[in-house]
Amino acid sequence: MTRKKVELAYITNDSARQATFKKRKKGLMKKVSELSTLCGIDARAILYSPYDSQPEVWPSPLGVQRVVAHFKKMPEMEQSKNMVNQESFLRQRIAKGNEQLKKQRKDNREKEVTQVMFQSLTGKGLQTLNIVDIFDLGWMIDQNLKEINKRIESLYKEAQSVAEAAAAAVAAGQLIIKNGGKVPEEKPAFDTMDAIQGQQWFVDLVNPNEQMGFAGDDMMLPFGDANQNAIWPNGFFP
Repeated sequence: MTRKKVELAYITNDSARQATFKKRKKGLMKKVSELSTLCGIDARAILYSPYDSQPEVWPSPLGVQRVVAHFKKMPEMEQSKNMVNQESFLRQRIAKGNEQLKKQRKDNREKEVTQVMFQSLTGKGLQTLNIVDIFDLGWMIDQNLKEINKRIESLYKEAQSVAEAAAAAVAAGQLIIKNGGKVPEEKPAFDTMDAIQGQQWFVDLVNPNEQMGFAGDDMMLPFGDANQNAIWPNGFFP
C-alpha cells in the first residue's frame, strides 16, 4: 500500500498540528544525529515551539553553544553565504521551477517543429502554419543542414585519409616488385663517393704542392691583393 502524500500546508486543527509536530520533531532529531555520525560534522539542532516552555536542543546545550560560537567567529559574508529564510528559499525554488519549465517548453517546441518538418517531407502542406511556426521550421531546417554538412565533411576527410594510405601501400608494393621482391634499403644521407669528394678539398689543402708550383716567379698564391682570382675576398684577409 502506497503512502499518502502529505500536502505541505498549515494544519489548522490544533490537536493534529501538535501531533504532527511531535512526530516530525523526533524524526528531525534522528536525521541530525545520522548526518553527524555518517559525515563526521558538527550538526546541532535548536527547536522553539509553543508546546514547550524551553527550547529543545540536540545533543546538549554545551554542544550547541560551541557550534554557535564558532559560527559567530566567521566573517559576515561567510555567515550569510548559504543562509536563507523562508521567503528567499521559496524565491529560489520558484526561479528553479521557471528555468525547468522554460527548458521543457523549448524541448517540446523542438519536437513539434521536428514532427512538422518530417510531415512536410512526406508531402503534407504548410498552409496551416503561421509566421512563428514558419520561422521555427526554418531554424530547425538550418540546424539539421549544419549537422548534415558537418557529417559530410567528416566522412570526406576519413575517405581522403584512407585513399592516401591505400595509395602509399600500392606504391610500396610496386617498388618491392620492381626490386625482385626485396624491400629497398634506405639510402644514407651521403654515399661513399660523396664522402670522398667532400674530403678532396681537405687533401688539396694539406698537399698544396700538387696544385701550385714553387719554382720562383711561377709560384701562384691562392689569395692576396695582387691576385684578381683570389679564393678568399679581401674583406676577410686585408
